[in-house]
Amino acid sequence: MFAVLAAAVLFGTTGTSQALGPDGTTPLGVGAVRLLIGGTALAVIGFALARRHRRAAAATSPRLTSRTLVLMALTGVCLAAYQPLFFLGTARGGVAVGTVIALGSAPVMAGLIEWAITRRLPRPTWLAATALATTGVALLAFAGGGSGSADPLGVLGSLGAGAAFAVFANAQRRLMSTGWDPFTVAGAMGAGSAISALFMLPFASFGWLAEPGGVAVALWLGLATIAVAYTLFTWGLQRLTAATAATLTLAEPITATLLGLVVLGEHLGAASVIGIAVLTAGLIVLAWGSRRRDPEPFPIEG
Repeated sequence: MFAVLAAAVLFGTTGTSQALGPDGTTPLGVGAVRLLIGGTALAVIGFALARRHRRAAAATSPRLTSRTLVLMALTGVCLAAYQPLFFLGTARGGVAVGTVIALGSAPVMAGLIEWAITRRLPRPTWLAATALATTGVALLAFAGGGSGSADPLGVLGSLGAGAAFAVFANAQRRLMSTGWDPFTVAGAMGAGSAISALFMLPFASFGWLAEPGGVAVALWLGLATIAVAYTLFTWGLQRLTAATAATLTLAEPITATLLGLVVLGEHLGAASVIGIAVLTAGLIVLAWGSRRRDPEPFPIEG
């Protein structure tokens, strides 16, 4: 429980860390550096732990097929796409609103993808959660005024980040359902995202890295919010039920919202506060719906 909770809190510091960086940072530049550092470290840690886990269990990995390679590559590409979209959403709409939209929409989109793939009718609790989350996003999108309300481009960025997350969450689930070790899957995602970051480098600005504050932000975002956080999350999920994990991950949007309000001094209008409350209610319903041992279609990856 502590591992997943700690991972969720680390995830929740992402938007605030970027906002506290030096002037000149851009969503693409921060995202590329975060991936290059964090993805590489996650790949090293993930593959090392997977190898150790296989030796301890005297097990072997499933056969590597073209479908497996595509799914592993997809996790890395989607994690890479998530970065600039997420930072665009928080830059345009504020850390509190941008993060809540991204994190609130991701489980809903993941459930829709799962539904489309399996043709499996969602449960009533999932439908209720979707309705609440959609209403919350709409309230945040049309709140208007104040530093804590999102403009249309910011909302699109956050929704795009949610969609990218939903795709790689489903790809990870497919890989693990075919017998792949969770740490191998996490390591492959890290390697794929680091490689994807190389293609971002020519289009990004990195002058902000010349300042000590820029280096500190890059290292925190890469090592803490990707390498350490995903390792803790992957390890913790192996020992928790879906309900417990889904509830613990609610610490992520709560952390982001509190940091946005307290550290960055963001101010939320009444409509934004109501929207965040409704979206949080939707996440709680998702957690409640995940209490069965078979959590589909309630992806809980953070």
